[in-house]
Amino acid sequence: MKKHVHVLTALSVAVGLCMGSSLALADTAPTTQTAPTSGQESTKLASSYTTFAGSTTNAQALVTGLRSGTAIVLVTPATATTPAVQTTFTPTTGQMGYGNVNISLALAQAELTAAGITQPTAAQLEAALNGGTVTGPNGPVQLTGVLALRADGQGWGNIAKALGFKLGEIMSAAKAHGPVPDSADIAHGEKTDKAGHADKADKVAKADHPDKADRPDKPDHPDKPEKPEKPERPDKPEHGGR
Repeated sequence: MKKHVHVLTALSVAVGLCMGSSLALADTAPTTQTAPTSGQESTKLASSYTTFAGSTTNAQALVTGLRSGTAIVLVTPATATTPAVQTTFTPTTGQMGYGNVNISLALAQAELTAAGITQPTAAQLEAALNGGTVTGPNGPVQLTGVLALRADGQGWGNIAKALGFKLGEIMSAAKAHGPVPDSADIAHGEKTDKAGHADKADKVAKADHPDKADRPDKPDHPDKPEKPEKPERPDKPEHGGR
């Protein structure tokens, strides 16, 4: 009987040790963080730009259209004096990653804000992205278009500079909304620009060297005067006989 008790006691101790080890491992096991999915990034970006876009539907349409390069349909809500207006346009850049979508919207927002427009209409959003004229508090403003510059092969640094902003400030603002472009996307098109400048330099260098002047033709030498013919000698008189 005592043997059975000792066996049961040993089994109880072994089970306790196993459970204790399992709990210790569970406490010390590292927790893995899952990367945000495409849907989560899209939702976060749309939520961040809802106020700027005028509605949740407009913000989601902007993010989805810029991401896939498909048509974007925006609606300016009706007011007491004006009906609702629908605006449809297609991005000129084709498909883009979420980082590029984010920086595009951040630049468009900064450009419209600089023009005095903080609650843009659908048409003004289109102008900021694809280019066009908007009317701000100080009158009409011609916008080049963030996507138009990008489609032209320019990097984000060049685009920000062309619009009058510093890329670092735009990137800081964009980080609060979601992912930002990587270094390869930021430098997009810079090699092409350098090559273009090299071509121009070559053309200027060639233009600086004028063509060699043609040598003047040698003057013709005048013909030598013909020698006068020798006069014929008179016949000798015949001598008479001696």
